[in-house]
Amino acid sequence: MTDETKTIACVVFPGVDPLDLIGPMQALGLLSYLGSGWRTVTVGARLEAHETEGALCFTPSHTFADIPAPDVLIVPGASTPAFRAMSDETLLGYLRNAAAGAEITASVCSGSLLLGAAGLLRGRRATTHWTAFELLAEFGATPVRERWVRDGRIVTAGGQSAGIDMGLYLVEQLAGTQVARLAQFAMEYDPAPPLGPLDWSRAPHDVFDPLAETWVTDGLTADPELAARLVARLRAAAAAR
Repeated sequence: MTDETKTIACVVFPGVDPLDLIGPMQALGLLSYLGSGWRTVTVGARLEAHETEGALCFTPSHTFADIPAPDVLIVPGASTPAFRAMSDETLLGYLRNAAAGAEITASVCSGSLLLGAAGLLRGRRATTHWTAFELLAEFGATPVRERWVRDGRIVTAGGQSAGIDMGLYLVEQLAGTQVARLAQFAMEYDPAPPLGPLDWSRAPHDVFDPLAETWVTDGLTADPELAARLVARLRAAAAAR
Protein backbone atom coordinates (compact mmCIF):
# COMPACT_ATOMS: atom_id res chain seq x y z
CA MET A 1 0.00 0.00 0.00
CA THR A 2 1.25 3.48 -0.87
CA ASP A 3 0.19 6.97 0.11
CA GLU A 4 -1.75 7.10 -3.18
CA THR A 5 -3.78 3.98 -2.39
CA LYS A 6 -7.49 4.69 -2.09
CA THR A 7 -9.69 2.85 0.39
CA ILE A 8 -13.12 1.25 0.04
CA ALA A 9 -14.54 0.70 3.53
CA CYS A 10 -17.38 -1.80 4.00
CA VAL A 11 -19.22 -1.45 7.28
CA VAL A 12 -19.77 -4.39 9.64
CA PHE A 13 -22.28 -4.17 12.49
CA PRO A 14 -23.89 -6.83 14.72
CA GLY A 15 -26.40 -8.88 12.74
CA VAL A 16 -25.34 -7.62 9.30
CA ASP A 17 -26.70 -9.54 6.32
CA PRO A 18 -23.78 -11.52 4.80
CA LEU A 19 -24.79 -11.14 1.15
CA ASP A 20 -25.42 -7.40 1.53
CA LEU A 21 -21.78 -7.12 2.59
CA ILE A 22 -20.08 -9.71 0.39
CA GLY A 23 -21.95 -8.95 -2.86
CA PRO A 24 -20.47 -5.51 -3.54
CA MET A 25 -17.19 -6.45 -1.83
CA GLN A 26 -16.64 -9.27 -4.29
CA ALA A 27 -17.04 -6.95 -7.25
CA LEU A 28 -15.02 -4.11 -5.77
CA GLY A 29 -12.31 -6.48 -4.56
CA LEU A 30 -11.11 -6.93 -8.13
CA LEU A 31 -9.73 -3.40 -7.99
CA SER A 32 -7.30 -4.50 -5.27
CA TYR A 33 -6.51 -7.72 -7.12
CA LEU A 34 -5.51 -5.80 -10.24
CA GLY A 35 -3.25 -3.51 -8.26
CA SER A 36 -5.10 -0.48 -9.52
CA GLY A 37 -4.48 1.74 -6.50
CA TRP A 38 -7.47 0.59 -4.47
CA ARG A 39 -7.84 -1.55 -1.37
CA THR A 40 -11.03 -2.93 0.16
CA VAL A 41 -11.34 -3.23 3.93
CA THR A 42 -14.07 -3.93 6.45
CA VAL A 43 -14.66 -1.56 9.35
CA GLY A 44 -16.48 -1.89 12.64
CA ALA A 45 -16.57 -0.37 16.08
CA ARG A 46 -14.28 -3.08 17.45
CA LEU A 47 -11.98 -5.81 16.13
CA GLU A 48 -14.13 -8.67 17.33
CA ALA A 49 -16.37 -11.26 15.74
CA HIS A 50 -19.82 -9.96 14.83
CA GLU A 51 -22.70 -12.36 14.41
CA THR A 52 -24.55 -12.06 11.12
CA GLU A 53 -28.00 -13.04 9.88
CA GLY A 54 -26.43 -16.18 8.45
CA ALA A 55 -24.50 -19.00 10.10
CA LEU A 56 -21.36 -16.89 9.96
CA CYS A 57 -19.39 -14.42 12.04
CA PHE A 58 -17.46 -11.53 10.52
CA THR A 59 -14.51 -9.81 12.17
CA PRO A 60 -13.73 -6.36 10.73
CA SER A 61 -10.21 -5.86 9.42
CA HIS A 62 -10.10 -2.32 10.84
CA THR A 63 -11.90 -0.16 13.39
CA PHE A 64 -13.81 2.99 12.56
CA ALA A 65 -10.93 4.93 14.12
CA ASP A 66 -8.43 3.22 11.80
CA ILE A 67 -10.30 4.34 8.65
CA PRO A 68 -11.88 7.68 9.49
CA ALA A 69 -11.99 9.00 5.92
CA PRO A 70 -12.46 6.28 3.29
CA ASP A 71 -12.68 7.21 -0.35
CA VAL A 72 -15.71 4.94 -0.82
CA LEU A 73 -18.09 3.84 1.94
CA ILE A 74 -20.34 0.78 1.61
CA VAL A 75 -23.17 0.24 4.11
CA PRO A 76 -24.96 -3.15 4.08
CA GLY A 77 -28.30 -3.84 5.72
CA ALA A 78 -30.19 -6.55 7.59
CA SER A 79 -33.67 -7.17 8.96
CA THR A 80 -34.16 -6.52 12.70
CA PRO A 81 -30.44 -5.79 13.30
CA ALA A 82 -30.48 -2.86 10.86
CA PHE A 83 -33.26 -1.18 12.81
CA ARG A 84 -31.43 -1.92 16.05
CA ALA A 85 -28.36 -0.26 14.57
CA MET A 86 -30.35 2.96 14.12
CA SER A 87 -29.85 3.53 17.85
CA ASP A 88 -26.08 2.99 17.65
CA GLU A 89 -24.69 6.51 17.78
CA THR A 90 -21.13 5.27 17.31
CA LEU A 91 -22.14 3.72 13.99
CA LEU A 92 -24.29 6.66 12.89
CA GLY A 93 -21.56 9.11 13.81
CA TYR A 94 -19.07 7.17 11.73
CA LEU A 95 -21.42 7.15 8.73
CA ARG A 96 -21.88 10.91 8.94
CA ASN A 97 -18.19 11.68 9.27
CA ALA A 98 -16.99 9.14 6.70
CA ALA A 99 -19.61 10.13 4.13
CA ALA A 100 -18.68 13.81 4.46
CA GLY A 101 -15.42 13.26 2.59
CA ALA A 102 -16.10 10.10 0.59
CA GLU A 103 -16.24 10.17 -3.20
CA ILE A 104 -19.15 7.73 -3.05
CA THR A 105 -21.28 6.49 -0.17
CA ALA A 106 -23.33 3.43 -1.10
CA SER A 107 -25.79 1.12 0.61
CA VAL A 108 -27.43 -2.24 0.05
CA CYS A 109 -30.92 -3.19 1.19
CA SER A 110 -31.88 -1.55 4.50
CA GLY A 111 -28.41 -0.03 4.68
CA SER A 112 -30.11 2.95 3.03
CA LEU A 113 -32.28 3.31 6.14
CA LEU A 114 -29.10 3.54 8.19
CA LEU A 115 -27.94 6.32 5.88
CA GLY A 116 -31.33 7.91 6.43
CA ALA A 117 -31.05 7.60 10.21
CA ALA A 118 -27.65 9.32 9.94
CA GLY A 119 -29.31 12.21 8.10
CA LEU A 120 -27.65 11.49 4.76
CA LEU A 121 -30.72 11.00 2.56
CA ARG A 122 -32.64 14.24 3.09
CA GLY A 123 -33.73 15.61 -0.26
CA ARG A 124 -32.20 12.69 -2.17
CA ARG A 125 -33.66 9.98 -4.38
CA ALA A 126 -33.05 6.52 -2.93
CA THR A 127 -34.16 2.91 -2.88
CA THR A 128 -34.03 -0.06 -0.53
CA HIS A 129 -35.47 -3.57 -0.11
CA TRP A 130 -39.06 -3.67 -1.33
CA THR A 131 -40.45 -4.56 2.11
CA ALA A 132 -39.09 -1.32 3.58
CA PHE A 133 -39.49 0.92 0.53
CA GLU A 134 -42.12 3.21 2.06
CA LEU A 135 -39.92 3.88 5.08
CA LEU A 136 -37.43 5.95 3.10
CA ALA A 137 -39.77 8.95 3.17
CA GLU A 138 -39.56 9.03 6.99
CA PHE A 139 -35.92 10.05 6.58
CA GLY A 140 -36.56 12.80 4.04
CA ALA A 141 -35.75 10.73 0.94
CA THR A 142 -37.74 10.38 -2.26
CA PRO A 143 -38.30 6.61 -2.76
CA VAL A 144 -37.49 5.36 -6.28
CA ARG A 145 -38.31 1.82 -7.43
CA GLU A 146 -35.09 0.98 -9.24
CA ARG A 147 -32.46 -1.74 -8.87
CA TRP A 148 -30.05 0.94 -7.72
CA VAL A 149 -30.28 4.72 -7.61
CA ARG A 150 -27.57 7.37 -7.72
CA ASP A 151 -28.15 10.87 -6.42
CA GLY A 152 -24.94 12.86 -6.33
CA ARG A 153 -22.38 11.04 -4.20
CA ILE A 154 -24.99 8.69 -2.70
CA VAL A 155 -25.81 5.33 -4.34
CA THR A 156 -28.47 3.06 -2.86
CA ALA A 157 -29.37 -0.46 -3.96
CA GLY A 158 -32.29 -2.79 -3.36
CA GLY A 159 -32.04 -6.09 -1.53
CA GLN A 160 -29.10 -8.48 -1.40
CA SER A 161 -28.45 -9.43 -5.03
CA ALA A 162 -28.95 -5.81 -6.11
CA GLY A 163 -25.76 -5.11 -4.19
CA ILE A 164 -23.82 -7.13 -6.76
CA ASP A 165 -25.27 -5.04 -9.59
CA MET A 166 -24.43 -1.88 -7.70
CA GLY A 167 -20.93 -3.17 -6.96
CA LEU A 168 -20.25 -3.70 -10.67
CA TYR A 169 -21.64 -0.25 -11.41
CA LEU A 170 -19.26 1.22 -8.83
CA VAL A 171 -16.30 -0.63 -10.35
CA GLU A 172 -17.18 0.93 -13.70
CA GLN A 173 -17.43 4.39 -12.14
CA LEU A 174 -14.10 4.02 -10.36
CA ALA A 175 -12.03 2.16 -12.94
CA GLY A 176 -13.89 2.06 -16.24
CA THR A 177 -16.02 -0.32 -18.26
CA GLN A 178 -13.21 -2.72 -19.15
CA VAL A 179 -12.36 -3.38 -15.50
CA ALA A 180 -16.03 -3.75 -14.61
CA ARG A 181 -16.40 -6.35 -17.34
CA LEU A 182 -13.38 -8.19 -15.93
CA ALA A 183 -15.06 -8.19 -12.52
CA GLN A 184 -18.25 -9.56 -14.02
CA PHE A 185 -16.34 -12.39 -15.69
CA ALA A 186 -14.35 -13.06 -12.52
CA MET A 187 -17.62 -13.53 -10.61
CA GLU A 188 -19.22 -15.37 -13.55
CA TYR A 189 -22.13 -13.07 -12.97
CA ASP A 190 -24.68 -13.93 -15.64
CA PRO A 191 -28.01 -14.21 -13.81
CA ALA A 192 -30.50 -16.78 -14.99
CA PRO A 193 -32.82 -17.42 -12.03
CA PRO A 194 -34.50 -20.83 -12.21
CA LEU A 195 -37.97 -19.34 -11.76
CA GLY A 196 -37.45 -16.45 -14.14
CA PRO A 197 -37.71 -12.75 -13.33
CA LEU A 198 -39.80 -11.45 -10.46
CA ASP A 199 -43.39 -10.44 -11.15
CA TRP A 200 -43.78 -7.49 -8.80
CA SER A 201 -47.57 -7.52 -9.18
CA ARG A 202 -47.47 -10.81 -7.29
CA ALA A 203 -45.12 -9.73 -4.50
CA PRO A 204 -46.06 -11.73 -1.35
CA HIS A 205 -47.04 -8.82 0.86
CA ASP A 206 -49.21 -11.08 2.98
CA VAL A 207 -46.09 -12.96 4.06
CA PHE A 208 -43.63 -10.10 4.37
CA ASP A 209 -45.74 -7.20 5.70
CA PRO A 210 -46.04 -8.75 9.20
CA LEU A 211 -42.34 -9.61 9.15
CA ALA A 212 -41.39 -6.04 8.29
CA GLU A 213 -43.41 -4.74 11.23
CA THR A 214 -41.64 -7.19 13.49
CA TRP A 215 -38.22 -6.10 12.22
CA VAL A 216 -39.11 -2.50 13.04
CA THR A 217 -40.63 -3.06 16.47
CA ASP A 218 -38.03 -5.58 17.64
CA GLY A 219 -35.15 -3.51 16.34
CA LEU A 220 -36.30 -0.12 17.62
CA THR A 221 -37.09 -0.96 21.24
CA ALA A 222 -34.73 1.88 22.17
CA ASP A 223 -36.73 4.36 20.07
CA PRO A 224 -40.44 3.50 20.32
CA GLU A 225 -41.46 6.85 18.83
CA LEU A 226 -39.57 6.17 15.60
CA ALA A 227 -40.85 2.59 15.61
CA ALA A 228 -44.44 3.84 15.80
CA ARG A 229 -43.90 6.23 12.87
CA LEU A 230 -42.34 3.55 10.70
CA VAL A 231 -45.06 1.00 11.50
CA ALA A 232 -47.67 3.63 10.64
CA ARG A 233 -46.04 4.09 7.23
CA LEU A 234 -45.98 0.35 6.61
CA ARG A 235 -49.67 0.04 7.50
CA ALA A 236 -50.64 3.05 5.38
CA ALA A 237 -48.83 1.54 2.40
CA ALA A 238 -50.56 -1.79 2.94
CA ALA A 239 -53.97 -0.10 3.14
CA ALA A 240 -53.30 1.76 -0.11
CA ARG A 241 -52.53 -1.38 -2.10
